[in-house]
Amino acid sequence: MTPSAPIPDGSVVITPTEVYAEVRATHDEVKSVSSKLDSLPIADHSHLLADHETRIRTLERARWPLPSLAAVTSVGALVLGLYEALGH
Repeated sequence: MTPSAPIPDGSVVITPTEVYAEVRATHDEVKSVSSKLDSLPIADHSHLLADHETRIRTLERARWPLPSLAAVTSVGALVLGLYEALGH
């Protein structure tokens, strides 16, 4: 197959064969990394995951009392303000 227009000087031509070779090389590298990941002893790290989960839950629990207290205080102040404004 010949190109319909001349290729300008300084252009780079990448053939389908070169693209295929690069795709195959990438496939082989991904396969290699995947097999290395599969061989990691991930089960040994389950205690780290459990510890991480516990720490996150503790932080979440500690986060809610202050906003809740602020909301209750605001509602209480609003009720007292309305009570005083109505002259009671």
